[in-house]
Amino acid sequence: MFRVVRSAFNTGARLSTSFTRTSAITKREFTRNFIAMCNQKSSAATFGNHHKHGMTCACGCGIRGVHTKGERELVEFLAEEIGAEKKAQKSKTIPAEVDGFKVKLDGAEVEMTKMLDNEKVVIKFNINHSVDTEAEPEIDPNADKPDFGEMKSKPTFEVDIVRGNTTLGFTCSFFTGEAEEGEYNDVFSIDELTLYEGEHSEKTYAVSGDVLDGYLYDLLMNFLEEKGVSNDFVEKMCDFSTQYEHAAYISLLEGLSKFTARK
Repeated sequence: MFRVVRSAFNTGARLSTSFTRTSAITKREFTRNFIAMCNQKSSAATFGNHHKHGMTCACGCGIRGVHTKGERELVEFLAEEIGAEKKAQKSKTIPAEVDGFKVKLDGAEVEMTKMLDNEKVVIKFNINHSVDTEAEPEIDPNADKPDFGEMKSKPTFEVDIVRGNTTLGFTCSFFTGEAEEGEYNDVFSIDELTLYEGEHSEKTYAVSGDVLDGYLYDLLMNFLEEKGVSNDFVEKMCDFSTQYEHAAYISLLEGLSKFTARK
């Protein structure tokens, strides 16, 4: 459903939109291993249970190919961490399509494409540094498990609408502020708008979404919704990004474990 516009038809000057838009990419304030450890025994207990000598290594360290205390404890912790992260996975299968957008993966890069009658809609984003907690946790020192907000991947994303050799490009980010009373509660915002022929370059003019006329901004959001980039779709894209980023994180932990154990 289209939004109620925020400005009159006769708006003459460019006006700043009525809410602040900020990038969704922020640094993590709480590491994942601390969250995962809340569901496990303490690290001291974990390490203590594994300090048993075995026969897999000549030095008796108990783990094949690991010879230092630091390496042994790292591998032991990673085994616990990987198990906890896999248990926390909501799904182990990465979808090949999201709401009609076909998904192409290349490492941390994600590309989603949908073909319409005479144009192509392409969404691109990178999952690196895209995760943060949904809300600031309230930690009770007497509680067994701190109440952490759910971790979500909310990357800045590009939307390109391509017609022939012409591209209308949007840079968008997840809206993390609080909407004021009477305002439309957007999931995402337009950070930048550009229009160019051929390939994009540093010479291409782009305008910030913050200085767009309010009515024009609303029309552009409606335009994106018509192309399939609606609030509902962006929420599903967030779920996809969260799932894919989590799988990539687990893969990194597994690679780190193999690297540490290998001699």
